[in-house]
Amino acid sequence: MFNRREVLTGAGAAILGLAASPTPSAGAAGAKAKKRHILMFTKSSGYEHSAITREGDKLSFAERTVTDLGAKHDFDVTCTKDGGVFTPDNIAKYDAFFFYTTGDLTKVGEHGNPPMTPEGKAAFLEAIRKGKGFIGTHSASDSFHAEPDASDTPNRYAIHGGKADPYIRMLGGEFIKHGPQQVAKMRVTDTGFPGCKDLRDSFDLNEEWYSLKDFSHDLHVLLVQETAGMKGNCYQRAPFPATWARMHGKGRVFYTSMGHREDVWTNPIFQGILLGGIAWATGNAKADVSPNIESVAPGYAEIPPMG
Repeated sequence: MFNRREVLTGAGAAILGLAASPTPSAGAAGAKAKKRHILMFTKSSGYEHSAITREGDKLSFAERTVTDLGAKHDFDVTCTKDGGVFTPDNIAKYDAFFFYTTGDLTKVGEHGNPPMTPEGKAAFLEAIRKGKGFIGTHSASDSFHAEPDASDTPNRYAIHGGKADPYIRMLGGEFIKHGPQQVAKMRVTDTGFPGCKDLRDSFDLNEEWYSLKDFSHDLHVLLVQETAGMKGNCYQRAPFPATWARMHGKGRVFYTSMGHREDVWTNPIFQGILLGGIAWATGNAKADVSPNIESVAPGYAEIPPMG
């Protein structure tokens, strides 16, 4: 549907363009912005997606993809499943944090990866509030649920609002459940955002689509999940946000529900959107992220039927 080179070039230009222009902290006129450094965190305290499953010490598929994109578009990526890295000193080393995670990350979980400490989680969230960037894909919204967090419990369908976990409030939305993988439509609501200029009005993609809830009222929605004709109880609801940007204090937060399937990670549409989100979250691209959730997804607060 889209020309791969045009999509990736557009997003890459968003990343590289501002890297070559002065920033408020760049000093002398014409000085270049520093090369951005991203920590990609892929710990799963619950179900671990195949896209982030490692074989021995070899990076997972998604980790390799993001690392390769960084090499091509001038940002560094450090990948880890070790929650112990979230200390004030380590947090200070990074410009942004990229989460593809699952469950309560302060617990070891079945895969045995070291957890975040409560203090590390608090320091991480405070760093975002003070200006660090955040990028989340797919199950980043399936992390830090309110207990009990099983997908078939009423609690998973409840709106927690200000009582939701601080991580969920930072992210801007929370996973409820997903149905069968299927082709569905993403409606594009802002072609001016980095990485979205070539997307036109909509696109179709085969993916494991998330049904989401507890959306922040200040979301700047980029993609809306069109639910008409989708199979599964969790999609029997009005269209709702699926990709967005928001400010968390001084921090820039970008999230997309896409990213389950390996072929999605290699899809030029997804890569273009992701590169645009990274560019914006790291401060290398500008965008108007005024709240638009009420106008582009007026039924967003509707909860699907349980079951």
